[in-house]
This record gives sequence, C-alpha cells and structure tokens, in this order.
Amino acid sequence: MAYRLLKGLIKTSKTECKICGKTSKLTADCLRICVDCLRERPKEALPYVRETHARIRARFELPPLPPKRKDGVLCNVCANECRLGEQDTSYCGFKRIIDGRLESLISSESGVLHSYLDSQVTNCCAAWFCPAGTATGYPTYTYTPGPEYGYSNLAIFFYGCNFDCLFCQNASHKNLSAEKRVTAEDLIATTRRDPRISCWCFFGGSPEPQLPFAIRASQAVLKEMSNRILRICFEWNGCGNPKLVSQAADIALQSGGTTKFDLKCFTPSISHALSGVPNQRAFENFKMIARDIYPLRPDLPVLTATTLLVPTYVDAREVEQIAQFIANLDPEIPYSLLVFHPDFMMADLPITPLKQVIECYKMAKKHLTKVHIGNLHSLGIRNMKEFKTKIRKE
Repeated sequence: MAYRLLKGLIKTSKTECKICGKTSKLTADCLRICVDCLRERPKEALPYVRETHARIRARFELPPLPPKRKDGVLCNVCANECRLGEQDTSYCGFKRIIDGRLESLISSESGVLHSYLDSQVTNCCAAWFCPAGTATGYPTYTYTPGPEYGYSNLAIFFYGCNFDCLFCQNASHKNLSAEKRVTAEDLIATTRRDPRISCWCFFGGSPEPQLPFAIRASQAVLKEMSNRILRICFEWNGCGNPKLVSQAADIALQSGGTTKFDLKCFTPSISHALSGVPNQRAFENFKMIARDIYPLRPDLPVLTATTLLVPTYVDAREVEQIAQFIANLDPEIPYSLLVFHPDFMMADLPITPLKQVIECYKMAKKHLTKVHIGNLHSLGIRNMKEFKTKIRKE
C-alpha cells in the first residue's frame, strides 16, 4: 500500500487548513483541517472529515459510514449499530446481506485473527502495573515474585475494527481476507501445549466486532485451565455493546487481567475526524466498568485508559478533559499517555513534540495519581533525559 512507502517521511512544507486557511506542518495532509476548526467549526469540518474517511476506506472496499437502512438487519455488537440492507457491508467489513440473509466471516465459534507468542514482560500498555510486569497479585495472578521473565503472552490480533483511525499502527487488520478463521479450540490447544503461557491479550484492529468469539473462547479456556494462572486482557477502543463489554471485564476481573480503553479524544468532532465515528460509547462503557467492576479489585486495577498524543490534535486540552473524566470516577485509575510515531495516513506528522508530551503529562497529573508515559524511547535519548529532568523539578 502507498502509505507504507510514506511511513517515516516527514514533510517539510506546511499544509493549509481548508476552512480557516492557516498553514502548519502539524496539520495532517490526509485531513487538511486544523485542530482549531475541528473544535470551533465542527459543522463546517464534518463534510471534509467524511470525504477523507470515505476515500481511505474505499481502498479497502469498506463502506464510508455505518449503514443505517430504516428496515435493515440490525447488528448491535458495537456502537456503530449497523442496519444492513441488501448488498450492504457492515462498517467493520465482516457482515453482508446477500439475498435477504445475513452472511458473516465471523461468529461466536470462530474468528479472523492471527496469534503469536510475545515474551513476558511484553510492551503492553498495562505492563507498568500489571502482574506480569510488577508481580502485583503474586501468587494468585502471577507465577513469579518479580517480573514474569521466561513466560509468554499469547497475543491475539483480531482483524477488523469498528473505528477508522487515520493514525492506525496496525492497519494490516483491514485486509480481512489475509488470515484464516481460527476456533476457540485452536487457541486453547496452543495454550494447553505450552504451560508457560501466562496470559491472553486480545487486540488488533480492535476486539469489538469479534467480542462474542473472544468471550466464548475466554470462558472455555478458563474453565479447562482453572488450575493454572492465565490472565485475560482486552485492548480496545471501548465502543462495544455494553453487555458484551461488561462480560469481558468480568472475565478480566476473574483471571487477573485488565481492560484497556483507548480514550482517543474528548472533543466529539476531533474524535470523529481522527477515527471516523463517534467515541461517546467508550466513555459510557468506561464509566460502567469503573462503577460496577473496578471497585471489586482496586489493588490490581481491572481498568485503565490510554491516549495517543497525536501531534497538535490530541493536546493538553484534550488530555485534561479525559483526566478530569477519569478522576471523577476514581483518581487512582491508571492512565497512560503514548508518544505518537508516524503511521498509516498520518505518516507525514512527526513524533509527538517534547513540549506537548510535558504539557499533557502535567495536565493529567493535576487530576490523577497514576500517570505513565508510554513509548518514551521514541523521543530519543536527549529528549527522554530532558523530559525526566523537567518532571522531577515539578
């Protein structure tokens, strides 16, 4: 794909915003709308946003918007709640109506995915507080009284997504025909053969379109392997059906795992621009788990949030509003800010500027106790040292 050729080639010229005319190197070429116009003039920005996503999704033969046929067949697995008419394809790309019948590439019995072993301690966004990275919960939820070296995570990469993020770092998930169907028994058999697998992590893409399969497979493996430690974790955008999200969070609670919400933005128009669809359901589901499940195991958090610091778009203002939202639920909930690196349709943007990282970190720390910077190494050694020096002085 063309975007792979662009990866890492940062532009030197400025991009003009189609609405206000201002130019900046930090306005993404694919979007051509500045963050100020997304915030202050969302109605004017929306047609440009939709055109951008429609153009990109057409390359993968995916619909520009979630289908909403008045008398269509409802799919309510995720927040998009597609209503499919004849020949329509769901936003995730997995489901179609052919001759009046719903056809799907996925089910609760099988999924479209790729799995592989990832040595512990992994680069998981929760590694800074989870059992595998810190021995929290030993010996109930981890095998070792220190970092779980010598064990593995079965990383389960789901194809398909209910979002269309312009900065997607795993865009291969859009190639839905690239992987064969995998059954729950396939994953269980892999785990059965290797006693040093200590956790499963569902990610992608995002698990939402395949949550029925993920839940069924998780329930089956935990039932069979009730005598061994096997944490189940979910990394998602959080915009799934609330009942399915609650079931998944309960599985994470029981097994010593966590649910990681990618709270991408707080401002709806910015979220829509960066991810193609609204993300309100993510905040609703996050609040539900914080209220109903998080208090049951606060010493080993079953809930965490991350935010990718997209240059200029996801700034300190966005981060502070997300941090305030989390703090109103519980200021002890862990929050990770992730340094952006160029990818997919935002390959022309730079790594998150150091100034933005520092400002966002300070805003988050105003409201939350546990704040972490992920991908800090992406800043380079000099900027890493400067970041740590400035934070220590606060």
